[in-house]
Amino acid sequence: MMKFLYILCSLASCYAALNNKKFPADFMFGAATSSYQIEGAWNEDGKGENIWDYLLHTNRTYSLNGDNGDTTCNSYHNYKEDVALLKNLNVTHYRFSIAWARLLPNGHINEINEAGVEYYKNLISELRANNIEPFVTIYHWDLPQALQDEGGWPSSNIIDVYADYARLCFRLFGLDVKYWMTFNEPKQTCWQGYGVGTNAPGIKSPGIGEYWCAHNVLKAHAKAWHIYDEEFRPRQKGQVGIVIDSNWWEPATNSSEDQEASETKLQFTFGLYANPIFNGDYPEVMKSHIKRRSLAQGFQKSRLPEFTPKEIEYIKGTADFLGVNMYSASLVAAKQNQDVDGMGFDHDDEVKVWYSESWKKGASPWLVVTPWGMQKLLRWIKNQYNNPRMIVTENGYSDYDGTLNDDDRISYIQGYLSGVRDAMVEDGVNVFGYTVWSLLDNLEWVYGFTNKFGLYHVDFNSPNRTRTAKKSVGFYQNVIRTKCLVDECIEI
Repeated sequence: MMKFLYILCSLASCYAALNNKKFPADFMFGAATSSYQIEGAWNEDGKGENIWDYLLHTNRTYSLNGDNGDTTCNSYHNYKEDVALLKNLNVTHYRFSIAWARLLPNGHINEINEAGVEYYKNLISELRANNIEPFVTIYHWDLPQALQDEGGWPSSNIIDVYADYARLCFRLFGLDVKYWMTFNEPKQTCWQGYGVGTNAPGIKSPGIGEYWCAHNVLKAHAKAWHIYDEEFRPRQKGQVGIVIDSNWWEPATNSSEDQEASETKLQFTFGLYANPIFNGDYPEVMKSHIKRRSLAQGFQKSRLPEFTPKEIEYIKGTADFLGVNMYSASLVAAKQNQDVDGMGFDHDDEVKVWYSESWKKGASPWLVVTPWGMQKLLRWIKNQYNNPRMIVTENGYSDYDGTLNDDDRISYIQGYLSGVRDAMVEDGVNVFGYTVWSLLDNLEWVYGFTNKFGLYHVDFNSPNRTRTAKKSVGFYQNVIRTKCLVDECIEI
């Protein structure tokens, strides 16, 4: 029998012993991808242009080496092979996203691309035939360019357009899909897409466009949930959730100021989207910070839009489960020298953020190996939102070379899964599954093909994009088979 006990102190500051208690028999283990990162076929069979197609075609310097998603893993043509890899892993579920522009080339409901419909029906059918549960993300960052030309997410017009798209997905695929996620990481869509502009569509509107984006995403999410609840749930009997991402924000010291900075950062990252859905309205600390800073900057009111009482009620309670993406922790402290004129997510919170030099880093500049942060974040979510039903929808490790002997990835996944199990056993957190990112090496957005997250290596120089199992495949297979992270586990 293979031995999978690894010493985590080689990867990070020394971490507590790995959890030796079995995961429940019905705990779900899966793998994840997204459409733009793996599908390719960017303009085939009637697919429309999305914001990433446009950005990376018109500005070749936006991504490393000018890489783009034109072909990437070519999963549009190789989806059966990908499902075979999932079957080999013996996962319970596969999280993937639907490309909005592949279904609706101009983003609107008036033009449905039947080839796109057929592709996703075939993929879902192949998953079902192999006893793999589809977890479908409706929006994973790839807005049709035509809708961006109409104003994108900061424009309130998009709410009804997204609702039409979500209703179409439910109607076309809902009999075979029981788990829907309306949005993946809306913070990245809004902050990086319309705040700092590092992601598509590359708009820089810090503290204004990014908050209108968030406001409209939350309304669109709620509308999609109500559409499913009223029109489809009685027959399809599925669930609709949302995926929110965050680091764990570790106070740099035990001072009350740094403790408060940690809580503030959690509210500005996770609470911005979760609080309206689970508790009603934006977090109070966000409202007070942004209003105070806005008025001091000469605005007549807060740059953060306000929900009406009716909207607060409409949004509250619109998640049957919560997807959590978590990779890293950061150190935080209260900023000593405030930029009074600064606007946007990373100024309005008034929190200083950095990584410890002692923490091991992955290939991605934002990824550090801090498995102890997983339990802390899950516990915080439990306490903030009345212990919602949760699934870890992304967690994984990046390297530069895609090595097949990926011991660092194994240790990373093992440590973070131990944190998940600790949260379940010690804190009573209601987690029903875990999803590794990613099934395949793929296009890591602006980092191109330089950051490799896959359990399976992809040869991007081969015409067929040959897939090869890494060592982590055997590790993950063993965890799924035994429900255990170490050589011997105990039942509880």
